[in-house]
Amino acid sequence: MSEHENKIHDPKTYWLDDQKNVKKIIWVLFVVCGLLFVADAFYEKHPHFAVEAWFGFYALYGFFMCVGLVLIAKVMRVFLMRDEEYYDKDV
Repeated sequence: MSEHENKIHDPKTYWLDDQKNVKKIIWVLFVVCGLLFVADAFYEKHPHFAVEAWFGFYALYGFFMCVGLVLIAKVMRVFLMRDEEYYDKDV
């Protein structure tokens, strides 16, 4: 067996393999996002448009646009999706 094959089947566990660590990262991301949302109230804004001055505008805009992109992608999947054998078909 070669050295490369040994590296592929490495039984070593990594810190992200533990579900508790993944949950900790997710919680930290939630806290950071919440703090950034609250921090929006504590600085002077220089908006180009009036809507940009609303509290939390960029956070809400980013969230809704992300959700919108996912929903649009689900609709596009209907007419863009190909069968599994698309590239393997004989011509």
